[in-house]
Amino acid sequence: MPELNLAQREAVLHERGPLLVFAGAGSGKTRVITYRIANLLAEHDVPPYRILAVTFTNKAAGEMRARLSTIAGESLTRDLWVGTFHSVCARLLRRYHGEVGLEKDFVIYDDSDQKAVMARVLKELSLDDREYSPKLVLSAVQRQKREGIGPEAVKVGRELDEQVRDAYARYQHALTRSNAVDFEDLILHVLRIAEGRSSSAGEELRGRFRHVLVDEFQDTNAIQYRLVRALSEADRNLCVVGDDDQSIYSWRGADIRNILGFRHDFPDARIVKLEQNYRSTKNIVSAALGVIKSAAGREPKNLFTDGDTGEKIRVRLVRDEREEAAHVVGTIRRELASGVPAGEIAVFYRIHAQSRVLEEALRAENVPYQIVGGMKFFERAEVKNLLAYLRLVDNPRSDADFSRIVNVPARGIGDKTVDALVREASLRGTSLFDAIPSLLSGEALKTAAKKNLAAFRRAIDALREEARALTPTDLANRILEATGYREELRKEDTAESDARLENLEELVGSIQEYEDDAEQAGEAATVSGYLERVSLVSDVDSLENVPSVTLMTVHGAKGLEFRTVLLTGMEEEMFPYRGLDADHEDELDEERRLAYVAITRARERLFVTHASMRTLFGRTQYLAPSRFLSDLPAEVVSREGSAFSAWGSNPERRAEMGSRYWDEGRAPQIGGVRAPVKAPGERVIDYDAFDDVGSDEPGFSVRPGARVFHKRFGKGVVKSVEAGAPPTVVAHFPGFGARKVRADYLSFE
Repeated sequence: MPELNLAQREAVLHERGPLLVFAGAGSGKTRVITYRIANLLAEHDVPPYRILAVTFTNKAAGEMRARLSTIAGESLTRDLWVGTFHSVCARLLRRYHGEVGLEKDFVIYDDSDQKAVMARVLKELSLDDREYSPKLVLSAVQRQKREGIGPEAVKVGRELDEQVRDAYARYQHALTRSNAVDFEDLILHVLRIAEGRSSSAGEELRGRFRHVLVDEFQDTNAIQYRLVRALSEADRNLCVVGDDDQSIYSWRGADIRNILGFRHDFPDARIVKLEQNYRSTKNIVSAALGVIKSAAGREPKNLFTDGDTGEKIRVRLVRDEREEAAHVVGTIRRELASGVPAGEIAVFYRIHAQSRVLEEALRAENVPYQIVGGMKFFERAEVKNLLAYLRLVDNPRSDADFSRIVNVPARGIGDKTVDALVREASLRGTSLFDAIPSLLSGEALKTAAKKNLAAFRRAIDALREEARALTPTDLANRILEATGYREELRKEDTAESDARLENLEELVGSIQEYEDDAEQAGEAATVSGYLERVSLVSDVDSLENVPSVTLMTVHGAKGLEFRTVLLTGMEEEMFPYRGLDADHEDELDEERRLAYVAITRARERLFVTHASMRTLFGRTQYLAPSRFLSDLPAEVVSREGSAFSAWGSNPERRAEMGSRYWDEGRAPQIGGVRAPVKAPGERVIDYDAFDDVGSDEPGFSVRPGARVFHKRFGKGVVKSVEAGAPPTVVAHFPGFGARKVRADYLSFE
């Protein structure tokens, strides 16, 4: 295998037993996984259907399958199990659905569907959505699921109250009644089958795969790790590949301890480190190492490259976000003029809100761009409406889909009718669709309402009957015609309705592409198969291969690479983000790893900007440079901007840089505006702030930086205080972000 270095070869040729591969950024981990699978197929005669390879995006799974087809041949790789955790579990659950009380045509609810179900549950429980918003309650429920905790096992305490526990139980019951699952359920259901000892299904699952390989292992959560351990239990051939330095998803349940503690769980595991970077120049690699070396508890790795030294990292101080955007556009123009394709240029930012000014500047200069993580095609109302029709025809028990399209297009079924149907369904313990006959036989509805509701049920029943003889594409077209949805949009005859019609036609085209793919793979094309594919699409999967500059958060950039990267907003309170508890080492380390990921996405050139002042969410803040900038080795950085004359790379000289802005009682003059004096990293409030805010209670005092506790949000840190009786506190709660809460709802540490 001449294409592999010694460490890669060691990982590929390891035959049996657990294997842990620490793969530094750009070190060829995907190559190792693909060659390892090819070696198992060709040299050890492992049947392809006995190999499971798990990735974190559909895009990565597709690329891995394509590489394997090239290396080992399509005939050998056709039956491989390659996919994301969700797609693999969806496939397994179609086979073992009966073990968890589901029917084979179960549907997968996306984020908006889940929120709709939770909103209905909270309404049934008569909970105030200002105190118990569907989004926040759902977030708390999903955190429990990612830990493998069902509603019956929830412990009520400071982190979770009885109302949230009850909402969890009802939410889960509503999913079961609708023959539906959410994303966490896909994994949790399969995990419970695989860990079960009382049925043959569990034993069959544990013995199904002889080799299990997991990419991006540092991003696994508790139930994902438990699942791959269960699936590899019989042969113990579990190969995990990852990089603790790129663990950046704790906010969605990823647990860095999975990779750092793997040796404890598997004492006999072979450990291989991939430390040679094949992606970036020496200067970029040195910059990345400078930032990450201070992270606590990391596995020691000495990333290196034999590549060119490359250009220095250009770090530029700008006045504000407008000057930053102008600088970004100018840099992109120069890169394009030098021959760098637009698709090889990316602009990164810490949070989505930073993109607005950048987008405006790019549009003004006619620079083509695509933004990852904004309004996605499958989130558009008309697209979701047609998908809801398809799902309801496929599974009439899906209440979320029923509620979405029962009056789309308008057919005289109003909120009162739906509320009456909800009450009837709750009383009888059935789905909304199944509750229609009993409601029609009663006296709760007027004649006109009964007529309209009965007509809707007949229409869905007729479509279900027709669906048996139609392809998914034909069924979609039939729905658009039979419901009058297409004709209604045509009659509107506006630019907006034309755009919606185009989106619907694009969706029909997407279904046709799915049918073509299924035919090539020798599989049957079904409505449920297409809906499953759509449900599991991620932001990165929708990234188009078109000649345009890419705008995205650093979180979204994971797994990608570009010739030129522009990293914006490198200021304290922006990156690391201002919600950070500066005293919490784990949070700071994750921000540091996020910066490491951002830097290592660049192959040839990296441009970094930080602003003296930034207006975001309607507030202007005066910010010091990010602490991560002082970690960049001086020899690999070219600094631009007037303030750099006083700033070196040595961390001890950081105070010198800060003094140009904040020290000696001098507020900086920026654009004629005098900024308040502050310490680096401290937020400036553009309204009256109070060091101490008192109440009538003796001893009551709260100030920025104080630690607080809220019964639903948990522990937080005060960022600012607004006067009032009682005062209002703006605090950051990990997992919930910044929240404005009355002080008397908080306990203070």
